[in-house]
Formats: sequence, structure tokens, C-alpha cells
Amino acid sequence: MLRKSRQLLSFLFLVLFLLHGCKDNPEAPAQPNFLLILVDDLGYTDLGVMGSPYYETPHIDQIAREGMIFTEGYAACAVCSPSRASLMTGTFVPRHGITDYIGAPVGADWRRMDRRTKLLPPDYQRFLPHHFTTIPEALKTAGYNTFFAGKWHLGSEGEGSLPTDHGFDINQGGFHAGGPYTGGYFSPFNNPYLKDRPEEVGMSLSMKLAKETRAFIETQQDQPFLAVLSFYAVHAPIQTSEEKWSYYRNKADSMGIAETGFEMERVLPIRQQQDNPVYAGLVEQVDEAVGQVLATLKAQGLDENTVILFTSDHGGVASGDAYATNNAPLRGGKGYQWEGGLRVPFFLKVPWLKHRGQKNNTPVMNTDILPTFMELAQVPPDAAGQIDGKSLVPILQAQILPERPLYWHYPHYGNQGGEPHAVLRQGKWKLIHYWEDDRDELYDLSTDLAEQNDLAASQPDITREMRKQLLNWLEQANATYPTPDSLFNPAAYAEKLAFFSDTLRPRLERQRKEMLQPHWQPNDDWWGSDAKKE
Repeated sequence: MLRKSRQLLSFLFLVLFLLHGCKDNPEAPAQPNFLLILVDDLGYTDLGVMGSPYYETPHIDQIAREGMIFTEGYAACAVCSPSRASLMTGTFVPRHGITDYIGAPVGADWRRMDRRTKLLPPDYQRFLPHHFTTIPEALKTAGYNTFFAGKWHLGSEGEGSLPTDHGFDINQGGFHAGGPYTGGYFSPFNNPYLKDRPEEVGMSLSMKLAKETRAFIETQQDQPFLAVLSFYAVHAPIQTSEEKWSYYRNKADSMGIAETGFEMERVLPIRQQQDNPVYAGLVEQVDEAVGQVLATLKAQGLDENTVILFTSDHGGVASGDAYATNNAPLRGGKGYQWEGGLRVPFFLKVPWLKHRGQKNNTPVMNTDILPTFMELAQVPPDAAGQIDGKSLVPILQAQILPERPLYWHYPHYGNQGGEPHAVLRQGKWKLIHYWEDDRDELYDLSTDLAEQNDLAASQPDITREMRKQLLNWLEQANATYPTPDSLFNPAAYAEKLAFFSDTLRPRLERQRKEMLQPHWQPNDDWWGSDAKKE
């Protein structure tokens, strides 16, 4: 009798355990919703969860801690338009042909940038080609409603290349502009695809985009949806409120303000500190906007049925533009060929798979987002045609994704100091090939994440084989290349480098220290929208 009682109790405990397990790991929905959050120019370590002691991002950190953190997540390019095109189409950069940010000068027009370089960059595709299948187009084959808010920078209305020309049902704020140039980060935004409302005066652009995203989500109870929230932030010109500047200025002061903030990279000065209070405030505004959208998902009862992917379009701006952040321990930043330009935050939350902040070191790229969403939505793989990305679902299911090569090609000079290059990542090895002089750099990323120890000379066999593989792939992908500038003058180039070192760097140091002074004042067209309220 006692044995039977124990057997009954054991059976009841087993039933309770299984029921509890089912509650923690509910069955995957046939058609989950998707929220893709893309931040412009956000660096790999610009988040609390990624190690920043300065920036405060609790809502974005929450996504990471409730999902999987891909510690070796990459953007497809170190600048925006190429990376965004690859994200949307699942293809590496040479295939779609948008090899630089749309609007960048090419050929002889490059000379007007007064960089005095050896090479002239090639022409590139100026809008997203229509024969590529995009994420929204693939999901629409399964009946998804699709929404886009924010930065597009993949073409214009005149080219038939707005978000609504590539599968999005609704577009809030996306057009050809690569930054918040029409109105800044505070209302009125003067964006032709984003309606300014009287009650929104003083609202940040990030919160406005979140507001429109929330309004869309609130109408999506009966049909699966894809919502892409593509922030214009944290792209220059950086702006924030006086309150946030003051908070982060004081925080920088309490942490100890370093005497110097910049060192010289090969061409331009590069920021060595995360202590820019304006940038920190702009990052926090993005985080607050993300928090609003997450709250709406929960309020609508959609949080357990919505896949969230959070990433950036490339590394943080350490040189050029606003010289806003530092990407240590990674070298470089936006526009650079090193990890600081290519490696990005990459978080994937699938609610019914309880990863809870699990870290995965598989090298992945934003080209993988399209096939991942397709598999989760049970869209046939051939619905997108031939792509380079791979679904990450096996990794989510505790399987190992077979090792594969990752390729980059940027035949241009970055505004931030990067050089024309191509890259191959194979396992722990990273080969960088430079187009100025056909030299190679080889790094072992397992031991040299900061890319300080070039092994090309000491590992000639690996260098030679990887170079051959990279160049063969570029030929097959119909890559374009820069050409020598017949007007190149070594003395004039040296003079330019001296200017960057002797004049620009001291100027940046002065500006940094001024911004950290207790009574610093920015341009008279902002704090926030104070000037616009008057």
C-alpha cells in the first residue's frame, strides 16, 4: 500500500513537472509575429549588457537577457546602405551592388572630399534592385502584414525604391535620407513620410518612431505581422535634451574624466573613451523608445508570440562624423575594416525558446535574418531565391551551424578613415585585403580580438590560401574595384595626414573637454526642442 502511494505521488510530481515544463516552453506558433529593431551607428559595446559602464540601456538589455546573445554578430558592411541592403535581401554586398552609402561620391567626384587618396572609388547601385526578395516580401507570401518606421536609405520615390516598393504595407519616415537632416531629432521633423502633429512638439524622433510602431501593433490582433523599427539614431548630428546631457556629464565626471580622449589611427583621430554625454543621452532615448514598444507588445498580449531581433547596421562612430563613441576592446569603428566597424550587437529573442541571456559565439551576419524569419514563419526556403544567409534556427535548437566563410567588400574610402578593402572570415582567421597596394593582414580573432598582431608574414600558407579564396569569390560575385587616381600626389597626401594629426586631433580634444564642462551650451537650434517651442 505504501509503495502504491509513493508510485502515485511520483506520477503526480511527473505530471506537474511536465505541465510546468510546457508552460515554460510553449509550443511554437505556426506564424509568430516579428519585430526587427535596427539602430543606426550603434557600437558593439554601446549597451550595458555588452559591457558599457557609461551608457544606460535597461530595455534593450532586457531583450538580450530574455533571448540569445550572438557575441560574434556582424553587419554585412561597415557603412549603412550596403549593410541595410544585405539585411533586407540576405545577400552579400557585391551581389546587390550597393557598395557604399547612397549619396557617396565616386570616380573623379571623390576628389572634392579633399582626402587626396591613391585610388578613386568605383560607381555603385543607387537603389535596392527590385529582383531581390526582401524580408517583408517573403513574409507576405504567408499572409503577413508589414510595417516600416524610420531610416531606409535604400532609394527614393523617384527610383521606385521606398519601403512600400519593397514589400512594406506601411512606411513611417523612410526615404532616401541617411540621417535626421530634414528636422533633427526633435519635433517638428519635417520628414515627408512622417506626419508632424501639434501635440508632438518636443517629442524625440526615436519616440515618434516608437509611437507609430506601437499604433501599428495595436491593430494587429488577428493577423501575423512584421514590424521593422529602424531608428535614425544614433547617427550624427547627435542631439539630446539638456536633462540627459547634464546627467551623463555628471556621470562622466564621477567616473573620472581622462586627460586625453583621442589617438591617431592610420588616417584620422579615433575616440578612446565612452564619455560623450550628448551621445549617451541619444542612446538612452533609443532605449526608452524600445521600452515603449516592448510595453505595447505585453499590453496587447503579443509578447509571447513575437520574435524580436535587435541589431545595428554597423559599428559605432569612433572616427569621423561625430566621433561619438569607443568600441574597445574592438579596433576601429564605422567605416573601418577591423572588428569595430563590422561586429555589432546581435540579440534574438524567441519567446517559446527560453535562452535567457545565453551567449553563442557562432559567427553570424545580418544576412541571416531573412532565412531565420522565413523558417520561423514556415515560409518555404525557395521563396527568397538564392541568398547567402543561413537560418539561425538550428542554433536556437541547440544544434551547431557548420563553419562557413563570411565575406565583405568595400572598395571605397570610409568617411571615418577606413581604406578600400575586402575581408574573409573563416573560423578563427580573418584576412583583410587592401586595394591600395594589394597587401594582406591576417588576424587570429580567438587570441587577438583587438587586431594588433598581423600574422600575414608568419603564416604565409594560411594567408595565401585565404587570399586566393577571397579573390576567387569576389570574381564570381562580379565585384567592382577602385582605380588609381592619376592626380595622386604623395606630398599632398602627407600634408593632409599632418593636418589630421596636428590640427584636427587637438580641436577634437578641445571640443570634448568643452562638452564635459558644467555650463556647456550647444548650437542655438537645440536643447531638445526648446528653441522650437519659443
